[in-house]
Amino acid sequence: MEGALTRRLKVEEAKRMVARIRPWRLAGRYIYRSVKTRDFAEALKLLNRIARVAEEANHHPDVELGYGYLRLRLTTHDAGGLTVRDFSLAERVERVISLWSRGLRGRRRV
Repeated sequence: MEGALTRRLKVEEAKRMVARIRPWRLAGRYIYRSVKTRDFAEALKLLNRIARVAEEANHHPDVELGYGYLRLRLTTHDAGGLTVRDFSLAERVERVISLWSRGLRGRRRV
């Protein structure tokens, strides 16, 4: 099974898979996503939540963190491109972002 997870995907496969996890986008050998946050501290909190999921998966995004934003980029370096592992982690990360986003909306009403 490990071989199937780490086999580099063909472009058409990657296009089909990224279409299922919007707002993730395809850019060559990567998929990426940006998240707007209120400030640096909120971006860091979100990154820490994502880091736990990445550690569990033993697969880690490239990250850019700044005031009011978090940018994530996934690829499987060992495979030289995208694999199923990237899309699996992106789906898990998207769930984290969704829960984080709902929590923010709840706090704004208070």
